[in-house]
Amino acid sequence: MEIICDSVEQTMELGKKLGENLTRGMVLTLNGDLGAGKTTFTKGIAKGLGIEKVVSSPTFTILKQYQGRLNLNHFDAYRLEGQDIDLGFEDLIYSDDVSIIEWSGFIEEILPEQRLDIAIEYLGDNSRRFNFNPRGQKYLELVEVLI
Repeated sequence: MEIICDSVEQTMELGKKLGENLTRGMVLTLNGDLGAGKTTFTKGIAKGLGIEKVVSSPTFTILKQYQGRLNLNHFDAYRLEGQDIDLGFEDLIYSDDVSIIEWSGFIEEILPEQRLDIAIEYLGDNSRRFNFNPRGQKYLELVEVLI
């Protein structure tokens, strides 16, 4: 499924709607070029989860955690490319928390088979194309609420 957002506000609103419908243990991957809008989209998801803390990119920390209706683990795996160390992320990814993983291709081997893969493409100015690839029934149902 594909959705185009033509403003930062639409991107935030799409994320918020998704966040409002997330349930325990859901895993979302976000992939796109630098500046594609991954963190902006995550801010909207956090709003939908009732998180009041300011959400920022975990680029330099790799992981940021937030408390809300459901707890959120926000990963940025970009700096993990080529790393062969066990950081214990599986414990968090397979927990009851919601996990959002930016640059998920760098940790593909530890990701659950069932998840929602989201590709974000920069179209210019504030326009973005979101491609949703649900892997599993509960993720298919999740995407259907966005239509």
